[in-house]
Amino acid sequence: MIDYLIVGSGLAGISFSEVALFNNKSIFVIDNDSQSSSKIAGGLYNPVILKRFSEVWKAKEQLELMVSFYSRLEYKLGMQIDFKKPILRKFFSIEEQNNWFSASDKPGLTPFLSLNLITKKYLGIDSPYNYGEVLCTGYVDTAILLENYREYLKLNDWFRNENFDYTALEIKTNYIKYKDLDVKNIVFAEGFGMNANPYFNYLPLDGTKGELFIIKAPELQLDVIINTSVFILPLGNDLFKVGATYNWKDKTDLPSDEGRNELIDRIKEILNCEFEIIEHFAGVRPTVRDRRPLVGSHFNFKNIHLLNGLGTRGVMLGPSMAEALFDFIENGIPLDKEIDIQRIKKKNYR
Repeated sequence: MIDYLIVGSGLAGISFSEVALFNNKSIFVIDNDSQSSSKIAGGLYNPVILKRFSEVWKAKEQLELMVSFYSRLEYKLGMQIDFKKPILRKFFSIEEQNNWFSASDKPGLTPFLSLNLITKKYLGIDSPYNYGEVLCTGYVDTAILLENYREYLKLNDWFRNENFDYTALEIKTNYIKYKDLDVKNIVFAEGFGMNANPYFNYLPLDGTKGELFIIKAPELQLDVIINTSVFILPLGNDLFKVGATYNWKDKTDLPSDEGRNELIDRIKEILNCEFEIIEHFAGVRPTVRDRRPLVGSHFNFKNIHLLNGLGTRGVMLGPSMAEALFDFIENGIPLDKEIDIQRIKKKNYR
């Protein structure tokens, strides 16, 4: 009998898999590779919403947990996936500088906003008003993480690449049968694919399409992450990841001319050097209108669970939300009301 069948191997699925294994539970993962948002994500972790100079929800708790979580994964996989790197917010005016210093007085932001202006001049970027530095930042190489974690699962015979067949799910009194697998619990971590899930498709998952570039810019000398209307993340060898767009109407994972043109315009607002587009990616983020994850158990079937809605901050949210769901299932510790799916009125019943 397997303790957990996990459907999906993006950031949510990996996070729950790791929490379960760390607590000596057995797992099996099924994924059909249909959702690409985790693979193409920027992977940044940043405790500050720079557009509004406000704190990310429960940023301190998330950061503390993710440090040990990714360190453990690096040891397990034998490779670096967590790259600690400063994020600089380029200022476009004196007013933006003043807003930064005003925000730094807020109790939740004081630990994360440096009071020292960064005056360094980076080749390829005009910065007459300098930069503000966000502390406790970096990025996780999500593509490397997902690829190698899946290989780890395969080596242990814990992974199957297939479409999940909801009609093959048989809910027994004390366990669930799925084809040849008998499991105690099932955790759906399907990202935007949740909308096809008959157990949870009543929930308001409203995917947001994002598009990114890999660009080559030999004249751009940058060893930090720049974050303004887009982020610019140095990858080495004159390559940079740049993103991202937000499109609430288009639910496809195909790169678009609209996204391409938007990114080009935004890059030109920041860089004063030539750049070449090497690759263009797109994916649909699993977002929720109230900006909180979807975590919890089905209202009728208590051994069917959900971990979804990590949105644009999956790298930070994944470990803490997986921990919360595991503690809820195994130890009866109530979920925070802000993430519990019970907060959403059920309009459809299965």
